[in-house]
Amino acid sequence: MSRLNEFRATEEAIKELQERLNRLTQDDGLKRELEFEGKLRALMDEHEKSLRDIIALLDPSGSSKTPRSAASPAAAKRARKIKQYKNPHSGEVIETKGGNHKALKEWKSQWGNETVESWATLLD
Repeated sequence: MSRLNEFRATEEAIKELQERLNRLTQDDGLKRELEFEGKLRALMDEHEKSLRDIIALLDPSGSSKTPRSAASPAAAKRARKIKQYKNPHSGEVIETKGGNHKALKEWKSQWGNETVESWATLLD
């Protein structure tokens, strides 16, 4: 794109945004929202309260929940237990913590998920 085309496109975009801004400034709903926000912020300043204080006041159950980032990773994720699968047809044994095992997937496609899961024993 030439610089002249880029200039004209930018100029046109600015005109469109100015028209949009003018329409928004004439909107009565926006005027009421801006007035409400101004009064609310003034009231918060007057009583030395923050937005978090207001949210805690209006929604006490929301403030009692601990954020996910505050929880320790070890407490949030429990270690998986090892399962041992023994194929009665071949005698082959697989030990895995999850179901993403190549041979296990082959067994499940050949004999079905329920059948293969019946071969599982939980190890400590």
